Amino acid sequence: MSTTTPTPTQHRRNGGDLVVESLAALGADTVFGLPGQHALGVFDALRRSALRYVGLRVENNAGFAADAYARTTHGVAPLLVSTGPGALMTLAALQEAAAGSAAVLAIGSQVPLAGIGGGRHGYLHELTDQSASFRGVVKSVHTARTASQIPSAVAAAWESALSAPHGPVWLEIPQDVLLAEADVPPVAGLEARPRELLPRPELIAAAADRLTEARRPVILAGGGVVRAGAEAELLALAEQLRAPVATTFGGKGAFPWEHPLSLRSWMEDRYTTAFLEDADTLLVVGSGLGELSSNYHTFRPLGRVVQIEADLGKLESNHAALGIHADARAALAALVKEVGEREAGLTEDGDTPGSKAAGAAGPGSGDAPSPEAAVSDLLARVRDRIAGQHLDLEQQILASVRDALPDGAVSCWDMTILAYWAWSAFDPRRTNALHSAQGAGGLGYGFPAALGVAVADPARPVLAVSGDGGAMYSIAELATARQYDLPVTWLIVDDGGYGILREYMTDAFGAATATELTRPDFVALAESFGVPALRTTPERLRTDLAAALAAPGPSVVVLPAHLRMFAPTHLDS
Repeated sequence: MSTTTPTPTQHRRNGGDLVVESLAALGADTVFGLPGQHALGVFDALRRSALRYVGLRVENNAGFAADAYARTTHGVAPLLVSTGPGALMTLAALQEAAAGSAAVLAIGSQVPLAGIGGGRHGYLHELTDQSASFRGVVKSVHTARTASQIPSAVAAAWESALSAPHGPVWLEIPQDVLLAEADVPPVAGLEARPRELLPRPELIAAAADRLTEARRPVILAGGGVVRAGAEAELLALAEQLRAPVATTFGGKGAFPWEHPLSLRSWMEDRYTTAFLEDADTLLVVGSGLGELSSNYHTFRPLGRVVQIEADLGKLESNHAALGIHADARAALAALVKEVGEREAGLTEDGDTPGSKAAGAAGPGSGDAPSPEAAVSDLLARVRDRIAGQHLDLEQQILASVRDALPDGAVSCWDMTILAYWAWSAFDPRRTNALHSAQGAGGLGYGFPAALGVAVADPARPVLAVSGDGGAMYSIAELATARQYDLPVTWLIVDDGGYGILREYMTDAFGAATATELTRPDFVALAESFGVPALRTTPERLRTDLAAALAAPGPSVVVLPAHLRMFAPTHLDS
């Protein structure tokens, strides 16, 4: 038997091949990542596979791109990185994926098997326990220590990522396992069966009792509705109950913005908080009622709460409720059926459908305003509150962005003042069309996330919005946008620093520290990457942005402007 080392043209299948074969067998067609020395076995295997590779310039940005790809496709986004520094650079992105329930399958290499176990052997990139860095961030951690373990480990990680609630997972494989010859046949027929999270029937019956007996039912829809694709079920239930619907920032697009029952998403507004508090039965779907969904924990419900939540850790974590641990779509579909059957029974008894839900003084009866009138009155009060703060520039700019963005297009927002306005006041005009980093709140999300969306759907333009401070986290990805010719227009609002932190510090301390930034000429910098760019004004923004979005490939629009936030209402509670 020959013992000669194989030449580059005499490839023998190895652990890296098993990784890419497993991903392809599970249905992946695209992977994101950045190569490193220990991971070269799997990156070399990509060359022999049909998987499309999208390489970014910084691992954290690759994680953000994978996050947005997963949100856009409602599927799994594989992310390939190397050991140590490369792996650790993904943590901020994986924290956002965890907060936003994005199914990112991060696969990292490890030092050779001999170096695993806590000893200090001095391998390049060595960590005492690399996987420990991920356990507090991701849903699950997986390891493959032999070639034969790789397909099952990939399938288990995939299944975990895609089981409700979706979320990121970590799989690591030692360098020598990726490079070692694999004495197993090519992977075929690999399956992962994400766990269904169905509601218990007795809980649905109890929830239907409370909702149909309520005089003032109200619904708060969170990101879980969007992730589950439960928009149709939400609309059906709201119209059955004639219940007003507010959406959290993560749930934007879950309910039609212009619907007569739409409270929209003014979650940092005391009028909205009070409206939700006054419901005698509040149905919370796909939200844990965390800080940004409860007006900074000032929300205090006066009536009964029914909460549908796929993440067991969020169920009743902030408020007592009739808790239903279930996928939002399955639970809402069951409620629509149960409420419909009750309405049909009422009709047979000679009552009007919805009369029980309305109560003795229900919608349109007596002196009580109809739900639609109550919604209209609330939105008018919110408009009046904002109008009294002399924030015309901010509203003008947000309206210009909305007008310039085609109705079917997706927007991705960084942590910047204009994004905070968008959370409350921007109509995405369709579901799953607005993504932001409001889950974990890290800078640098907007542009790489937009690249991930464009990879998923290259036929539509994508908008990214950043401040100048957040933009500096992602400048290197202009090369990625150019290399793959992705149709992403990047709006950079340049106010010379970390604008929101400047505002927070000035309000709290009378002066700002460490918020002012020297920054580049963004137009010249973009053009140096071969990306068309221009500087605009608030008056020209709508026209310039629309033109950039209509042009093929990437582009940058820079808007010098100092924006302000609307006044908070939680401080008065």
